Amino acid sequence: MQIKNEIKDSGRHGLNLSALYVLIAGCLWGFMGILVRTLNEESLDSMEITFIRSVVTLAVMLAGLFAWNKKAFKIRIKDIWCFIGTGGLSVAFFNYCYFKTMTLTSLSVAAVLLYTAPAFVMLMSAFLFKETLSRKKLLALLLAFLGCTFVSGIVGGAGTLSAEGILYGLGAGFGYALYSIFGRYALEKNYSSATISFYTFVCSSVVTFFFVDAGKVIAVVSGDGVLLTKTILLVLLVTLLPYLSYTKGLNGMENGTAAVLASIEPVVATLVGMMIYKETLNLWNITGIILVLGSIILININKKK
Repeated sequence: MQIKNEIKDSGRHGLNLSALYVLIAGCLWGFMGILVRTLNEESLDSMEITFIRSVVTLAVMLAGLFAWNKKAFKIRIKDIWCFIGTGGLSVAFFNYCYFKTMTLTSLSVAAVLLYTAPAFVMLMSAFLFKETLSRKKLLALLLAFLGCTFVSGIVGGAGTLSAEGILYGLGAGFGYALYSIFGRYALEKNYSSATISFYTFVCSSVVTFFFVDAGKVIAVVSGDGVLLTKTILLVLLVTLLPYLSYTKGLNGMENGTAAVLASIEPVVATLVGMMIYKETLNLWNITGIILVLGSIILININKKK
């Protein structure tokens, strides 16, 4: 199936529907800190939280698809590499690198290095899918990266860098970018966003299982009914819904464009921190938010208009 650059379901003006799906995904990912902080308070580390996200999402999708869409389970064995890519090489790998970066450098530096992903997506998509590297895309990418830098606090903040931290951070960005690449291949093989998301978390659950004490994780989460309910709801909010939405959006736009649009995530994360955890915004943070929003507007400007 040939992926078209122009989206049929868009109107002549404003953001098209596929762009809206990607923006929704980026916004929902921005609430990730709530899940992480909630489970950190229960002495669960980052990889254990990744395992929980994968397993809970997998369980909910398994029940939902079994009840309403059994056809989504059907895949061709020869295509399993697509889902190993989205789940094992992307979701599991980028989380490992991202969490490792956090132990080697500041959180702000880790966030900026993670958002090298749009650059990786654009470069790989230009080579693999022959997507054009237009001046508008490159300018939007630059604005988004600068915005993420300002939002995270690396400019005007106290971020520290190390060679090992940089390497792991770039690994996180690269792994994050792989979801768009392998997701595109799966879409071109006519798999639905539900099928892609389900098998993504099958593979992610299998991979992360080998890096955690599953018995401990299950005991901690299931031992408190309130915590279990909160965890399930938060996982649905920051994992299942955004991955379904992002994959749906990929079906109608180029990878590079989607990657830039998803850069709304650190902006939302900053606002969540300010409103829920009473974190403050400085001039650099506000400038970063404006730059990221500017990149989103730029990438959606209709060429004909």
